[in-house]
Amino acid sequence: MNENAQGRKALIRRKSRETEVLVALDLDPERPLAEIDTGIGFLDHLITALATHSGFSLELVCRGDLEVDDHHSAEDCALALGEALSRALARGPRPRRFGTGFAPLDEALARAVVDLSGRAYCRAELGLGGSRLGALEGENVEHFLWSLASAARLTLHVDLLAGENAHHKAEAAFKALALALREACGFSREACGPSGDGLAAGAGLGPESTKGAVVLEEPVRAEWERQKGELDGR
Repeated sequence: MNENAQGRKALIRRKSRETEVLVALDLDPERPLAEIDTGIGFLDHLITALATHSGFSLELVCRGDLEVDDHHSAEDCALALGEALSRALARGPRPRRFGTGFAPLDEALARAVVDLSGRAYCRAELGLGGSRLGALEGENVEHFLWSLASAARLTLHVDLLAGENAHHKAEAAFKALALALREACGFSREACGPSGDGLAAGAGLGPESTKGAVVLEEPVRAEWERQKGELDGR
């Protein structure tokens, strides 16, 4: 692994009255790791599949109000993970941006398409409403995907092309997402330089776009006033 890629990491702590979530994410590990403990067995299973097949290293611990139900824990794990993904991507060279993954699990076949667009949108149709997967409500599988896309500020489409068993459908969807993220988060050819091996000096941050580089910053007030004056003068 190129040493310049080692910075694509993030540590997140998200705490509210309902949950506390800790996330350690490394997009370019030498030894991928998946250590997940949400208190919800099937959610652990899904996030472990996501981490494993994406090639990321992920440690995630959640303590939530499971005496209420599983909703807050599933949602907040996704929000914390999405925030970690967004921050990790911002600390490295330009990613490929687009990614597609197909994953089968017996009779189930899922497709996931990702765009690291900076625009949060999710369309997830898994047909899991009314299902219960251990201690996880089926509807919260789709809600996890919505929450992840929102916090990571990415566009995500996940569809079930075939499937009958709820466990298989959910797991196939997360594996497809993992493969799509693995592709999208990889380095673009421009970031790797013309030879494709090693990161190019000064490779731009952020995904390629017809908009050019999108800059988002928090200037000090004096600088903001100067920029405002320039815009007023146009």
